[in-house]
Amino acid sequence: MAVDLAISVRGLTKEFGGRRVVDGFDMDVPRGAIYGFLGPNGSGKTTTIRMMCGLLTPEAGEGTCLGFDILTQSQQIKEQVGYMTQRFSLYEDLTIRENLDFIGRMFRMRDRRLRVDEALVGLGLEGRAGQLAGSLSGGWKQRLSLAACMLHRPQLLMLDEPTAGVDPKARRDFWDEIRRLAGQGVTVLVSTHYMDEAVQCDQLAYIAYGRKLIAGPARQIPAMVGLSTWAVEGGGDLEAALRGEAAVVQVARFGAVLHVSGTDADALAAAVGRHPGAWTKVEGGLEEAFIYLMSGAQDNFAGVA
Repeated sequence: MAVDLAISVRGLTKEFGGRRVVDGFDMDVPRGAIYGFLGPNGSGKTTTIRMMCGLLTPEAGEGTCLGFDILTQSQQIKEQVGYMTQRFSLYEDLTIRENLDFIGRMFRMRDRRLRVDEALVGLGLEGRAGQLAGSLSGGWKQRLSLAACMLHRPQLLMLDEPTAGVDPKARRDFWDEIRRLAGQGVTVLVSTHYMDEAVQCDQLAYIAYGRKLIAGPARQIPAMVGLSTWAVEGGGDLEAALRGEAAVVQVARFGAVLHVSGTDADALAAAVGRHPGAWTKVEGGLEEAFIYLMSGAQDNFAGVA
């Protein structure tokens, strides 16, 4: 059965200053999904998002977004996409209502006032409608930004690291809203480097240094990487000793617990057995998987002065 895709791109490539920041990128995003786009800072996430929604023209590659060609129909794409940037980009000297009203005027909405009222209520902003945007906390600015990019009722929501710099409760509230929108049929593509957010996505793609490393259902990513993992409580001496084992490809600390991973399950079991401790076989998580993938990725800006 064919999957209805909101985004389908092949071979996207972009260069800046003679450096390739996105290199032959492919992606398929099903309609109605929450799709996580993961990678460290500087990995090319923002550039890729902008190419997929028609804001940047790639040097090479092709694809569609919401059925429109990303190379020739960028204006039609923009009309159907809500794009929330990393930084707050609304007017800080206008109130919440004035900002939303301005967005409504830009889209020439005939029912502008009704849409603004609905957005205020939907995001819990009605009690602060007269407050200047510049006086809002990070979490409230985030809500206002989401209200602004949803005002024209887009089919696709692109969120570029939307929870950076906000407190844990604001992040949780934000994700509650994202799931509500996805439940209404909105496709959501969200870039992040927070693993606790990644697990809330239906599917994930991981990019490092401009190249896609892996993609698939979120729950299957650790198994796709093929890591075996053991856990034990231990200090610095144990951690150093484990790093010296040939079968150990990485050691990650989670509080007082060490997660020790390797690609050869039998060799890893023998290696950890040589060290004292109450060892437990555990299921590897996204963080272990992505640390491992990153360790084998080549920095496309290595050697730049």
